[in-house]
Amino acid sequence: MVRKAGLINEVDHHIAKRLQLRRIMLGMSQTDLANKCGVSFQQIQKYETAGNRIPAARLFDLSQALETSVAFFFSGLPGNFPPETKAIRSMRVSEAKENDPLSKNESLQLINLYWNLPSDSQREMVMQMLKTLNGEDNKKKS
Repeated sequence: MVRKAGLINEVDHHIAKRLQLRRIMLGMSQTDLANKCGVSFQQIQKYETAGNRIPAARLFDLSQALETSVAFFFSGLPGNFPPETKAIRSMRVSEAKENDPLSKNESLQLINLYWNLPSDSQREMVMQMLKTLNGEDNKKKS
């Protein structure tokens, strides 16, 4: 595949979405990430929108700041993978549907807050509250 200079392609968009996903998963702001990497928060914004391509050295810095491997950013891209991974590859972050709850920042924040609760009993209470609010307790009793 030949790339024309200055054009952003599918790979750049995919990496940008994975960067944003990981940052949000960790509950980190763009400013926090920028400070860890020694760049401005505007630069992080540009990386996350694929407005600017991420150089290899910066991608390494980002992976360190986000406590993940560089490979995380490429996960889900089409490529030369064994057939058994075909189903996994077919759902890419960049193709998330508009109504997919996991594509929303609020969902990622909720997951992060849930797993940051200090005890299993507190997580159980939150889960029970959510089931009650959704009427799942009544469904089981009927």
